[in-house]
Amino acid sequence: MSGTTAKNAKKTGGTGGTGSAEEPEPGPELSYEEAREELATVVRTLESGGLSLKESLALWERGEKLATTCEQWLEGARAKLAAAMAADEPGDEDGPAPF
Repeated sequence: MSGTTAKNAKKTGGTGGTGSAEEPEPGPELSYEEAREELATVVRTLESGGLSLKESLALWERGEKLATTCEQWLEGARAKLAAAMAADEPGDEDGPAPF
């Protein structure tokens, strides 16, 4: 019965859940690639439909957290790139282009 599968998809961390979109909470321990892949799974699950409103909202919130994790990784990478480029160009107006 599909209702049983949907119940296992809750974020409560119950036993027996097998949905990949409901794995560990995003946080500093997730790499960019892990968060991005899990976010893609959440999107696919939401797009497939068939979930209750409560389940859809829970997945949406999870997707928001995963997107925030990805954005934090990207912001960190941008900051490192900007710092490396600034250190590479001390006062050189004719230095290399940013990208």
